[in-house]
Amino acid sequence: MADSQAITQRIMGLVEPIVREELLDLVDVEFHASGKRWLLRIYIDKEGGVTIGDCERISREVERTLDVEEAIDHPYTLEVSSPGLTRSLKKKTDFERYTGKRAKIITTSPHEGRNDFSGQIGSVTDEDVEIREKMGTYRIPFCAIKKAHLELDF
Repeated sequence: MADSQAITQRIMGLVEPIVREELLDLVDVEFHASGKRWLLRIYIDKEGGVTIGDCERISREVERTLDVEEAIDHPYTLEVSSPGLTRSLKKKTDFERYTGKRAKIITTSPHEGRNDFSGQIGSVTDEDVEIREKMGTYRIPFCAIKKAHLELDF
């Protein structure tokens, strides 16, 4: 069996056209062992939020496609859901879409002496994202981001 990362990439390639056809965005795909079965979790989003109906339609189509393509050769559970209010930010387009919102960014190595940044998303270029904190403004290169997600803004 191919490793889970290769399977995840293949699944993304199969799922993305289905999601796009429904005028939704594919946010992320997770595939990992979960007890005796594997868990395939697909996060979708759209302007105004995802409905249960959106999740059901995508689930049916994805299940049908994965069965036809025989993309997964062992038992798995499929979950399709919204990424939630504190959704992860993975692509440049994610940061662009949420410019002005609060985010937390953790870097792979220290950037200006720190690994942890929390503030408002500013301008986004092809190479980096600006994060505005009370203590200053920082430009974080995309290649240095380990994890990033939206934060609730009270």
